[in-house]
Amino acid sequence: MAFSTVKVLTTHQWNTGLFSFSVSRPASFRFVSGQFVMLGLMVNDRPLLRAYSMVSPFWDETLEFLSIIIPDGPLTSHLYKIKPGDDILLGNKPTGTLTLDALLPGKRLHLIGTGTGLAPWISIIRDPEVYERFEHVTVQHTVRQIEDLAYRDLLESHLAHDPLVANEAKLQLTYDQSVTKCPTWIHENRRITTRIEAGDYPLDPLTDRVMLCGSMAMIKETGAALEKLGFIEGAHSHPGTYILERAFVG
Repeated sequence: MAFSTVKVLTTHQWNTGLFSFSVSRPASFRFVSGQFVMLGLMVNDRPLLRAYSMVSPFWDETLEFLSIIIPDGPLTSHLYKIKPGDDILLGNKPTGTLTLDALLPGKRLHLIGTGTGLAPWISIIRDPEVYERFEHVTVQHTVRQIEDLAYRDLLESHLAHDPLVANEAKLQLTYDQSVTKCPTWIHENRRITTRIEAGDYPLDPLTDRVMLCGSMAMIKETGAALEKLGFIEGAHSHPGTYILERAFVG
């Protein structure tokens, strides 16, 4: 696999199990909002890489990523120790199915994710095209604990300081959170699959379009629930009414 060596610019630890970081962006690196790239480190003199979605918008001069921390994980046990100035490996070819061209036209776009599955949504909602194609965009993020709500301030502000989409996001963007394992959380605490099946998160295949990213269980269960409602999975070759990132599903 072809990759480049880039410099770590910033790091931010959200909690004991979640952190984000940014790296320098090669001049030749281009991607579409929602795509992922292989990213990693040299471990025991060998490249160890995993797939990471870009958090940053396609136009940004840096690349940002969101990662879980697994203390004994082959990669993340090393990755979470990085600091500004360190070298990191970046694949040269971004890819992925979570792009707007895999969806049929619609009125409302639902970006449904669990955990670090939020990452591609942050990139997509900072792309002006999404507000041109859809009247309304919802980021639905389900986590276990309040501290797992990464980028919460950014989302609750409706991207107030974004240089390209602040005005559009103020009118068209909704942030919907579910925190399932925190007794002090007084708002929505159900899994997204439960809400869809109960009819409390209404979705209509005639007007709604859905993207899924996160845990394998959530993606498979939500995909099945969507198909019961009449949604059809899409891809770049045949756009549909919902899409998921199969590279993370297996």
